[in-house]
Amino acid sequence: MDMSAANRKGLSLFALIMIGLGSIFGSGWLFGAGQAAAVAGPAAIVAWIIGAVFIGMIAMSYAEVGAAYPLPGSMARFGTISHGPVLGFMTGWAVWIAIAALIPIESIAGTQYMSSWNFGWAKGLVENGGLTTSGMAMALFLTVALWLACYWSVALLAKANNLLTLVKFAIPVLAVIALIASGFHTGNFTDHGGFAPNGWPAVMTAVTTSGVVFAFNGFQAVVNLGGAAKNPGRAIPLALVGALSLGLVIYLALQIAFIGGVPPEKLAEAGGWSGINFSSPFADLAKMLMLHWVVTMLQFGAFISPSGANIGNVASASYMAQNLAETGFFPKKIREVHPKYGTARPAMWLNLGFSILLLVTVGHSWEALASVVSAAMVVSYLIGPIAVGVFRKTKPELPRPFRLPAAKILCPITFAFAACALYWSKWPDTGKVVLLTLVAAPIAAVVLKRKGEKSLLKQFAPAWWMIAFLLWLGTLSALGSKEFGGNGLIPGGLDIAIVAVSALGFYFWAVRSGVKAHHAGLPGPDPILDGDGDGAVEASAAAGAPERELTHA
Repeated sequence: MDMSAANRKGLSLFALIMIGLGSIFGSGWLFGAGQAAAVAGPAAIVAWIIGAVFIGMIAMSYAEVGAAYPLPGSMARFGTISHGPVLGFMTGWAVWIAIAALIPIESIAGTQYMSSWNFGWAKGLVENGGLTTSGMAMALFLTVALWLACYWSVALLAKANNLLTLVKFAIPVLAVIALIASGFHTGNFTDHGGFAPNGWPAVMTAVTTSGVVFAFNGFQAVVNLGGAAKNPGRAIPLALVGALSLGLVIYLALQIAFIGGVPPEKLAEAGGWSGINFSSPFADLAKMLMLHWVVTMLQFGAFISPSGANIGNVASASYMAQNLAETGFFPKKIREVHPKYGTARPAMWLNLGFSILLLVTVGHSWEALASVVSAAMVVSYLIGPIAVGVFRKTKPELPRPFRLPAAKILCPITFAFAACALYWSKWPDTGKVVLLTLVAAPIAAVVLKRKGEKSLLKQFAPAWWMIAFLLWLGTLSALGSKEFGGNGLIPGGLDIAIVAVSALGFYFWAVRSGVKAHHAGLPGPDPILDGDGDGAVEASAAAGAPERELTHA
């Protein structure tokens, strides 16, 4: 088990783009277009563009810090490096939840598409848009089956990643061509309420609740696994741009094909876009258009896409758990790697338990889980632009292979955009995610106390901005306009303005807190500046084989 830098730095730029694109094309393309159209109508096209711009801004901030700190599972570590252990655990906790939750959601996607099979037992998997008891059992089976494959060795699946990605790329492209060729109804873009039948607030909601953010979240795989690239500083930003650009083009094509492909009589019968509710959007539409070969291809793709995406998800979720164990907030046993199979088995057991918990609680449908997971993803993004601001002030000597241009302007705007995206998730999903994230605070207090920390106030000082921000946003969401699920005390338009302006204040508070934390010495030794020059390799030693095996993808 050679852990040398030469062996570990094996990912080419193409392989890294394939990993990112493979993660972007999970179950998002199977459901995103249908769900976004139901929420926003034809204006769902705009939702994809907004989502890509938002994720692109987030990704570029992570490109700077990710290239500077090419550590495995780095997204769970930036908070610790910038603000110290408490904020590090809170952001790492949010990242772990967001990524680990992707594992069961891909299984739910496969199960929902199985309901389009021409078998009696398959049709009973989904009822009224949600999984039945047998559907839940099938989703659980698929989750455990993939988990077992990775449990014994990630290598076999990882070596097939490039091929799987190319297949996943080809299936939606062929589906778009087939749907457009079978009959494209331009009237669908203006009839039944116009281009934005549910108003522009619905477009914003579609960004976070309809799988748009969920789909583009695959960029995290590039950041988390980019430390294994041959030239991380060049590869990470280029791979991010490449994967997101290709992803946007295909998702726009899928959305346009779906909107134009729905038969006008079906749209009229449903009473407009809000009444369109396909359990397997593209397969159901292809069936309606008598495109049987497309149905078969999509049913095949419903297994290939989620399974391929979960290769990166399983590895990334393991890194997240191991990093939390490294900082002492998860049991140390979570760090262990099997000496023979090279898999992080304790971390995988933890992730399996979390996956099952999500399945039996909120996993009754892809749409239900995707909306909550998307909001959790937005919380996990918050530290990126803040880390850029903190490191620019506290670590000017840090080697930066990639520097975000106009960071003083773009970072505050990106943070404000993230705050708005979290608000667009709608109450009560925002409340659920706020509560789920804040659970980390008392856990951090208990762990630090057990480790002998005498001044909890000192340790928590750099994290107060995050606690206050989440409570503030949750309150605004509950009191905000009815378009975003609130009780209407704050009128529409004013609510977004309050969120955006207040977010700018929280951004500067967060950066100032990070600077003060460094003056107080809370972040501890820097894994790059205070290491032996190969901090990424040292840090990855505990992460074990999943990354090492992915480097040969």
